[in-house]
Amino acid sequence: MIDFRKMVPAKLRRIYRNAKLVFTSDMEFTLRRLGYDERSIRGIAEQQLIKTYPELLAPKSVKAEINNHEAKIYSQFGEDGILLYLFSKLGTTNRFFVEFGVSDGRENISTNLLLNFGWNGFGIEGDPATHRSAVDFYRSMLPGPAAERMKIARAMVTAENINNLLRDNKVTGEIDLLSVDIDSNDYWVWKAINTISPRVVVLEYNGVLGNNKPITVSYNPDFRRFEHHAGGLYYGTSLPAAVKLGKEKGYTFVGCESSGGVNAFFVRSDIAQGKIESVTSEQGFYPQARRIANLTQEQQWDQIKHLPFTEV
Repeated sequence: MIDFRKMVPAKLRRIYRNAKLVFTSDMEFTLRRLGYDERSIRGIAEQQLIKTYPELLAPKSVKAEINNHEAKIYSQFGEDGILLYLFSKLGTTNRFFVEFGVSDGRENISTNLLLNFGWNGFGIEGDPATHRSAVDFYRSMLPGPAAERMKIARAMVTAENINNLLRDNKVTGEIDLLSVDIDSNDYWVWKAINTISPRVVVLEYNGVLGNNKPITVSYNPDFRRFEHHAGGLYYGTSLPAAVKLGKEKGYTFVGCESSGGVNAFFVRSDIAQGKIESVTSEQGFYPQARRIANLTQEQQWDQIKHLPFTEV
């Protein structure tokens, strides 16, 4: 059988392969972006329907006022709506956010504020490939000079380097929002921060650790989540530990997002008074919904309770 491909000059074959790679990559990116845009539009439409026909809503039991305002636009679950509610009550100052663990930018805490409300921000992402993807995503969504509104550093965040990372990127003083989601030393990194004074803090907690003890993974600057436990259950902080740390740093705990059970919300106490009601960790706690669908919280805890924890 004659292989006609060998009859084509090598230079033309290389041009074809390169062009195919470019157009295939562009198509894959376009399809992914359309998928994210579709989910965002659906989330906005759902919220508009709820506002238009509130009398049709089935009654639900919520643990905190913020849970009445959950809405997903770019966030993983209902965090976008909670943040919009909080800042509608608290007001804003410089409309600046800092987010650790921005991933690829397409589904996180700050993207809605950046793209739809004109905020500026600074993000940190440790994984090289994911950092590159985030840079490309933000450049595609913020073309031209607008791209300057979002800066992303590539670094592994530790308690030792976080303040220098912020100072080196000229991020100091009061900001409106801080989000900490690094799937590791979240407690210890927030504890170490003294370069910025966020008005609102979103901190990821680990529902597997329960709601009884103020515990966190023992500090290890080289923490690797899946090296400790193949299922990734060993990381982060319990909600009671996060609430206790928040109080020590001058923050009021106002609740957790309910659909996913992964993020806790704190408001700086000097601006929360008279505007946002505090709740206890018992009142605000939600287990991680996706995990308990397969294993009970007790079964998950049994898999990691032998690993090193620190009670704070």
